[in-house]
Amino acid sequence: MKTVLCYGDSNTYGYVPETGLRYPKDIRYPGRLQMLLGDEYTVVEEGCNGRTTLCKEPGNEWKNGLDYLRPCLNSHKPVDTVVLMLGTNDLKKIYGLTAEEIAAGVGKLCDVIKEFTGEKQERAAEIILVAPPEIGEGIAHSPFGVSFGEDAISRSKEFPDLYRKVAEEKGCRFLNAAEYIAPSEYDSLHLTAEGHAILAEKLAEIIK
Repeated sequence: MKTVLCYGDSNTYGYVPETGLRYPKDIRYPGRLQMLLGDEYTVVEEGCNGRTTLCKEPGNEWKNGLDYLRPCLNSHKPVDTVVLMLGTNDLKKIYGLTAEEIAAGVGKLCDVIKEFTGEKQERAAEIILVAPPEIGEGIAHSPFGVSFGEDAISRSKEFPDLYRKVAEEKGCRFLNAAEYIAPSEYDSLHLTAEGHAILAEKLAEIIK
């Protein structure tokens, strides 16, 4: 039995764009990935709305991805594969980060995954680094326009090249989600049910 840990934000959690509720397990991508991989795998869902890489939002400091990463890996070990898809929330106006700085934060998380799993289990976990979908063109007029400026669109488009470089440097596998999926037109941020299905299919191809 192999364990696949999906570590991400609201698009791993399964946030429904129109309602703010959660897609059923068989709709959100980790659940669909479980169905595609079958009984030889256990897919663990670790998605948190608002999770960042390293950033600590005042009042929501606990949502930063670094602080919870080691406890999470330790709870689910041995972990064979980590699907890491973070960075979208780092584009918020409050942080003022460049795409390069966000990619560096992702690289730090990759280092922690490799080092911690290498120490705590028989071998280090494989990482599939996923460059998140682009921010939609209508973000300024979406329910999340107060948090994300229009410049988040252009910065999100820099992610694929930067994340690919991080993956090469850290010895990770890479998936550019924006090549296959886009966020909902409703909020320009969260995946549709179809997007979850496609992402699951692409990840299953890589894992198998």
